[in-house]
Amino acid sequence: MKAIGYRRSLPITDPQALEDVELPTPTPGPRDLLVRVSAVSVNPVDTKIRRSRQPAEGTVEVLGWDAVGVVEAIGDAVSLFSVGDRVFYAGAINRPGTNSEQHLVDERIVARAPVSLDDEAAVALPLTSITAYELLFDRLRIAKGGGAGRKLLVVGGAGGVGSILIQLARQLTQLEIIATASRPETRQWCLDLGAHAVIDHRQPLSAGLQAAGVGHVDFVASLTQTEQHYEEIIASLKPQGALAVIDDMVGLDAMKLKTKSISLHWELMFTRPLFETPDMGEQGRLLAEVAALVDAGRLRSTVNHRLGLINAENLRRAHALIESGTAQGKVVLVGFGA
Repeated sequence: MKAIGYRRSLPITDPQALEDVELPTPTPGPRDLLVRVSAVSVNPVDTKIRRSRQPAEGTVEVLGWDAVGVVEAIGDAVSLFSVGDRVFYAGAINRPGTNSEQHLVDERIVARAPVSLDDEAAVALPLTSITAYELLFDRLRIAKGGGAGRKLLVVGGAGGVGSILIQLARQLTQLEIIATASRPETRQWCLDLGAHAVIDHRQPLSAGLQAAGVGHVDFVASLTQTEQHYEEIIASLKPQGALAVIDDMVGLDAMKLKTKSISLHWELMFTRPLFETPDMGEQGRLLAEVAALVDAGRLRSTVNHRLGLINAENLRRAHALIESGTAQGKVVLVGFGA
């Protein structure tokens, strides 16, 4: 089967940073679906793994987690899906990635794709939806339908996770949502997705909130550059507020949260499949809920960069765009070609 992978961790400007390769078709385990992949999206985790994980000598590392495709075969213990089902999912970080024509995934973290979206629009949703959903409802423990009178600051509102987090918070809670964005087009993007207000993260966050008439917030979802904004996040939170983080803030000093009794929550959407937790199936169920919300017209796809066929050249372009820090919404590729 066709796949795209790398043999050495290299800068994305190197033609060998990602290469077209041929690999054997994998065989499903007991709870696996074998999916023929039709579309993938690229996330910051793809670039982080490529830069930091060195493949074993003589092997090829295949990246990619978001996928949309059709089930071609199933393991003997599969009970939730059948051959021919069109599905979407975000995979597992400890298994080969989705940048291949055929891919294995545990059925518990899969859902049927939204029927109202084509593959390109649907593939923008899984990883970011899981991250945003878990951050809101599992980490910050905000009740669905709750949050009236409380405020959520989303740092990095126009990125992949921010774009779906704003929508989920607007549709499923009563929170007042303030997003950060630094350009006119990303500001408007956040407002169109449902943010009540947008402030510029190039300026001190606390000053931006005050100028917008927001004051202090109850919750912060810090999705990017937490280290840069950390002091301002603390200043912006109310006493006994809560901070949820998804990026890699090396050397985070939790003691700075003590005076205000701010709680700190890490969100990594790979945790459930990585440890095969008893509630691993929650990821499949929440993706099914997201699909239903999309088909009901309450959530929209966050696709914004369409880079063509799934091949090494286009994936290198996608990684470069992600690494530039200028991507708005999601980056997707569709089809492996002839």
